[in-house]
Amino acid sequence: MSADTFPVTGWGRTAPTAARPTRPRSYEEAVAAVRDCGVRGGIPRGLGRAYGDAAQNAGGAVFDMTGLDRVHAIDADGGTVLCDAGVSLHRLMEVLLPLGWFVPVTPGTRYVTVGGAIGADIHGKNHHVAGSFSRHVLSFELLTADGGIRTVRCGTPLFDATTGGMGLTGMILTATVQLQPVETSLMSVDTERARDLDDLMARLTATDHDYRYSVAWIDLLARGAATGRAVLTRGDHAPLEALEHPGLSGTRAARGPGTPGAGTRARRDPLAFRTPRFPAPPAFLPEGLLNPMTVGLFNEFWYRKAPRARTGRLQRISAFFHPLDGVPHWNRIYGRGGFVQYQFVVGHGQEEALHRIVRRVCAHRCPSFLAVLKRFGDADPGWLSFPVPGWTLAMDIPAGLPGLGTLLDALDEEVAAAGGRVYLAKDSRLRPELIASMYPRLDDFRELRAELDPRGVFTSDLSRRLTL
Repeated sequence: MSADTFPVTGWGRTAPTAARPTRPRSYEEAVAAVRDCGVRGGIPRGLGRAYGDAAQNAGGAVFDMTGLDRVHAIDADGGTVLCDAGVSLHRLMEVLLPLGWFVPVTPGTRYVTVGGAIGADIHGKNHHVAGSFSRHVLSFELLTADGGIRTVRCGTPLFDATTGGMGLTGMILTATVQLQPVETSLMSVDTERARDLDDLMARLTATDHDYRYSVAWIDLLARGAATGRAVLTRGDHAPLEALEHPGLSGTRAARGPGTPGAGTRARRDPLAFRTPRFPAPPAFLPEGLLNPMTVGLFNEFWYRKAPRARTGRLQRISAFFHPLDGVPHWNRIYGRGGFVQYQFVVGHGQEEALHRIVRRVCAHRCPSFLAVLKRFGDADPGWLSFPVPGWTLAMDIPAGLPGLGTLLDALDEEVAAAGGRVYLAKDSRLRPELIASMYPRLDDFRELRAELDPRGVFTSDLSRRLTL
């Protein structure tokens, strides 16, 4: 490793490589960074929450976009924001919630940048009604390999190649995003238990349309009649009238009927959406701490702890969307070897494929305590965007689990045979021969990228591995 390079890894910490970081703070510095990135090229990087190698570039440059972090303009009447690509969703929430607006889509962490949200075309608990992040982006400014800056608008080929394009078409500098109106900074949440995978899927199919947000935690260690048992959580942004029914103890937002200013406080109070902070895990925990026995005990506790059915509970936004953000560096709990976050989607009509995959994971005794199942709505226009209508399952697995590589290769084959795909923002190990069948617009993406960037200025470990 040379003096000007540093180790870079994804959030899963499974495939570290060394790269040369640069942190532009202006358009001029961004243009200079792209022009001077060298023969190994460069890749934009936000807050490092891509799980795999999408924001790594061995031997080349990594453009740290967090130096471009200004919120330029907010239209509080029309509900749009113009901001730099390095602005985090956390920062947008701080600024927008007091004005009665919320980000249109958020994943399981708010510590992602707007540029990263577009590049990975992130999705959240509301995909079945709102689609992924790019559906709410009106336009963005893109610095391309020739040093030019283009305004890219929704509905154009370059827009569709960039949304989900993992930073390979250029460096996003600013974006204009349409926001979601909210009356309070609280969520009204319904929780119920599902006894097995069939019961869970039936509940999601029957009632998902009644909720804006929906997700299920699934126990991937339960077997037999309990295979796929789950805790299903759905919710909506709480309206002002919901505050007449106290439901959030210890928070000034939960007040009795007729309390003057309750709605304003619920919207503005930072305690209503910031996550309580817990101590960070040690830098390196012992290997094997997460194993089928320890995770099995946790899963049993978590399932039994959940109510059989509860409706209308008021929760802070952080508790509903981002519970893990309260544990700094929570990825350390997997030890030095890190973990694989594996997420796939299969379409409606492929439920048996989902059943087979769940049974296979359960039989392998994968110690995953962060496994979630959701339903996706309509596909998004991005050529490499992940969501398609159907079922998506995400699971975290310690990278050192015996036989994991063989298991995941078999799951890839199962997913591909069912017409599904894996999520590139979380991948670090997919075999390149499967990528074309999973992403039918891949040839279009490659053709546009070759025309736009013939020298391969924008490149990454992911793009080399999968020949994107």
